[in-house]
Amino acid sequence: MGRSFGLYGLVPHFWNGDFPLMATPAITKTDVVIIGAGPAGLFAAFECSMLKMSCLLVDAQAHIGGQCSALYPEKPIFDIPAHPSISGEELVNALEKQIEPFSIPRLLGHKVEALTESHKTFYLTTHKNHVIETKAVIIAAGSGAFGPNRPPLKDIETFEQTGSVRYFIRNRKDFTGKHLVIAGGGDSALDWALTLKDEAASIALIHRRERFRAAPESLAQLERAVEEGKITKVVPYQLSALTGKNGQLETVEIVDLDGNKKQLAADYLLAFFGLSADLGPIAKWGLECTATHIPVTPSSCETTHPGIYAIGDVATYPGKIKLILQGFSEAAMAAHAIYPRVFPNTALHFEYSTSKGNPAKNTINA
Repeated sequence: MGRSFGLYGLVPHFWNGDFPLMATPAITKTDVVIIGAGPAGLFAAFECSMLKMSCLLVDAQAHIGGQCSALYPEKPIFDIPAHPSISGEELVNALEKQIEPFSIPRLLGHKVEALTESHKTFYLTTHKNHVIETKAVIIAAGSGAFGPNRPPLKDIETFEQTGSVRYFIRNRKDFTGKHLVIAGGGDSALDWALTLKDEAASIALIHRRERFRAAPESLAQLERAVEEGKITKVVPYQLSALTGKNGQLETVEIVDLDGNKKQLAADYLLAFFGLSADLGPIAKWGLECTATHIPVTPSSCETTHPGIYAIGDVATYPGKIKLILQGFSEAAMAAHAIYPRVFPNTALHFEYSTSKGNPAKNTINA
């Protein structure tokens, strides 16, 4: 009898649309399923494909890129080798271009409800009754399923639906000439206030404390922007209510510690109160794990269950550094560790990419 696990949220959505609902489950076979289409997951797909293993990318989000795309698509990243500065969106686009020659399918925006194992083969079942048969699973799920901590304001859902209230920013040009209220006391709130100060008509930065929790250089830049009149710092206040018509925000009401209220004109409320994240059903797979991390063997990134691997932010081991580049290294190690499971009778003769050739010109069937 096979072993059964609960499973983390994922997809059906190939290049040409959703799978149809079927009374009898359709079965997709692939060598490796990669859970999470962020930078580490995308590079794992490249590494698996270079080793001629077929793979399938799955993600609970409706788009690739993971937290990199959701949280900082336009903010510069400075620690990617060979890139003095690159935005999150540019990095994701480059990673997708890198895997483009392999035509790797992906499943986005749906959930896998169950995972079973039989004779060293895993079966993942989606909520649309589609089954994925695979020989190995790579978990590249960041910190697990994540979502914003939402302020408890009446009718906030109405303003979320129109985009007047946002927790992530994908295009800063949306805010050109607009009046913004930015709420939060950490790096995200300050970084976006500083990034948008030359785009917006006005920015009011709200925090319930006098001091912000941010890097010293960011704090210094904030004070300069306040002196120049580009940002108005409103402290100590917190959000109290939203008003507007047909979901379009008009004013944000704030209140201080003594109950005094103030109205701020606003086209948008950008709320940065952090993320809530957990592994969800992954924690019920029988793996050794914590709320948001999975211990792995450093040399292979294999979890405590054979055939299941973890890379990127979700993986932990002594000496682990949470950098995107380390996730890339872990992706390569996991792919090489998986190779004997996929091709048990074939020795892996490692070749550098310089000797394997350009995958864009020498198509490798994935």
